[in-house]
Amino acid sequence: MAQFSIKLPDVGEGVAEAELVEWHVKVGDLVREDDLLAAVMTDKATVEIPSSRAGKVLAINGQIGEKIAVGSELVRLEIEGDGEAEEKPAPVAAPEPQPEKVTPPSPPPARPDMAKPVATPAAQKHSAPMRSFAGAGPIRPEGEKPLATPSVRLRAREAGVDLRRVRGTGPAGRITHEDLDAFFQQEIGAGPASSGYVADTSVNEIRVIGLRRKIAERMAEAKRHIPHITIVEEVDVTQLEDLRSKLNHEQKGGRPRLTFLPFIIRSIVKAVKEQPALNAHYDDEADIIRQFGGVHVGIATQTPNGLIVPVVRHAESLTLFAAASELARVTEAARSGTAKREELTGSTITITSLGPLGAIATTPIINRPEVAIVGVNKMAVRPLWDGVQFVPRKIMNLSCSFDHRVIDGWDAAVFVQKLKSLLENPAMIFVEG
Repeated sequence: MAQFSIKLPDVGEGVAEAELVEWHVKVGDLVREDDLLAAVMTDKATVEIPSSRAGKVLAINGQIGEKIAVGSELVRLEIEGDGEAEEKPAPVAAPEPQPEKVTPPSPPPARPDMAKPVATPAAQKHSAPMRSFAGAGPIRPEGEKPLATPSVRLRAREAGVDLRRVRGTGPAGRITHEDLDAFFQQEIGAGPASSGYVADTSVNEIRVIGLRRKIAERMAEAKRHIPHITIVEEVDVTQLEDLRSKLNHEQKGGRPRLTFLPFIIRSIVKAVKEQPALNAHYDDEADIIRQFGGVHVGIATQTPNGLIVPVVRHAESLTLFAAASELARVTEAARSGTAKREELTGSTITITSLGPLGAIATTPIINRPEVAIVGVNKMAVRPLWDGVQFVPRKIMNLSCSFDHRVIDGWDAAVFVQKLKSLLENPAMIFVEG
């Protein structure tokens, strides 16, 4: 038999290391060629590592959440052969040390003159392994303090229990936790508190790994590097909602149903055409601003694994329904985990929306290295003064954040007002020139 070392391959894009997010095998497993061994993640892209040989797993290197260097040994296999393997195996990783069993010291032999006395009936009463409990005892006389440890007293106080009503079965009538348990079960039944509520003291520790760690790192970097300025503007979308409903009602030929987002994408395309500085990346290490001709709109999408930003590329070349189709395609690919790397990178400006769960206003965090993000809040019917009377209108707030290092407040306000104007007068979205 020979040993064969499977190393972490080069996953591209100049990546030097990847985070180990899942093991598909364990030591002792038999694997066939092309069976999955592990999954690693880099820059929000998950890569599955298959086995290039069939064999028995001798060792796996790396813990979930650990970063593994490209080219380092990932799995060691035992394969059939005369000792010659395709790759020169690295030294076998030593198995994780197991905690040593500590054998308690044996008690010293009893001296003849210290033989265990025969228990008297009274002693047997206090040292019996099974304690009987007949329910709550009589209230102790005023001034007689129940015997109990501080932890028992705290538990009783939190549960609202008078310890004078609890019969103690410990030495000298001391009240134990078992006595409290029996009191709760027989006197109250449902739990330790008379209200029926029970304190939950459990703590569940969840290690931050994989996509969740990537999200945390990117959010922390964005807040640490970018001084945000956020503008919240009220938008009357009554006409836009009427147009959207009419187009959906008359849709033909299998066109996708329209949400607000395709209209917002088209509005952003028109707005950044007048203010190209907002369709840009800021490389703060090289002090370079890259303004893009193409508008690549990132769509913040909630998935079962966390927040991912798929990209609607070249939105300037898409009609309203084409934008809706591409939007549906890339967001579904993100949710199902089938999105390609190029579909998850390269956005130049981002939209974030919580849909019907959205609040009155939010403070979106910029998707670094972009310089602007448009936050869409939920629509609600509100009274609006038309100069004569209050009338019901469909109102939606936009919350837009900007990188204040490169976007001045005036330019940010002009951009927001342009979006407001287009969304309140949707016919202007389709007017060119």
